[in-house]
Amino acid sequence: MTKRRIVITGAAGLIGQNLVTRLKGRDDVELVCLDKHAANCAIFRRLHPDVTLIEADLARPGDWAGSFAGADQLVLNHAQIGALTEDPFIANNVTATEHVLAAAQEHGIGYVVHISSSVVNSLADDFYTRSKTAQEKMVLDAGLPTAVLRPTLMFGWFDRKHLGWLGRFMRRMPVFPVPNQGRYIRQPLYAGDFCDIIIACLDVPRPGEIHNISGQEKVHYIDLIRLLKRSAKGGAVILKIPYSLFWGLLWLYGKISSDPPFTTRQLEALVIPEEFEIIDWPGLFDVSATPVAAALEETWSHPDYSEIVLEF
Repeated sequence: MTKRRIVITGAAGLIGQNLVTRLKGRDDVELVCLDKHAANCAIFRRLHPDVTLIEADLARPGDWAGSFAGADQLVLNHAQIGALTEDPFIANNVTATEHVLAAAQEHGIGYVVHISSSVVNSLADDFYTRSKTAQEKMVLDAGLPTAVLRPTLMFGWFDRKHLGWLGRFMRRMPVFPVPNQGRYIRQPLYAGDFCDIIIACLDVPRPGEIHNISGQEKVHYIDLIRLLKRSAKGGAVILKIPYSLFWGLLWLYGKISSDPPFTTRQLEALVIPEEFEIIDWPGLFDVSATPVAAALEETWSHPDYSEIVLEF
């Protein structure tokens, strides 16, 4: 059997770890994974000792580009999600993407699945939104056969930010603050379902297609937090506080921490009244959509993965 050689960037992060977990047992693929985060790479090697991992900063030219030789497909998945300044977003979402696309073109990779973001259609205006929008444009302009997937907020195994961090916060703190009444619509997407979609796009290439992938359920933020508390077995009391106080606490925390898991800009994005398109991705990609409550239970109950915490 001829194996497809698949390069995955950002492989030690949330989506990369989930994707490798689901792909590595197949006998028809060979994985080549890249990531720069030393601590998360160490976790990757412990979980996936049988998978090739190259630890490298893609924002810097290097020998890592040679690993693209002979590859058939690329999952362009690396991204800077959070930071207090713009420079990390430019380095990891823009400069690194320039280098990755150059390597893909040089070595003749025939197909790309680009993990973009729903924020390219968002009303938000922040470092993440601008850099991910620029990244997607670069990928589409590169001239490679490409499928683009734009997921919304994701959660699942290895979630170091978002619901993963919030669940662990609930376990160790007596109070969990929610801005105002918490009646902000969220459309959380289970990382396991999203990885099934990526795999479907690898198995049956869809060049030229762009899909907005949101959770199939619309749930208010406060109700999502209540589900999270139950699944994560958190003891914190959910406390509604004024938005201005919440913003001030995050601002203060940002002065103390150099890499806070939740920032004032993310809070501002949280309260924007917007909803994302829901398409029939279960039918389109022939995959199942896991209900939010069941997905949260699966996230927090897995014997091997539920307690693994990636670094920011």
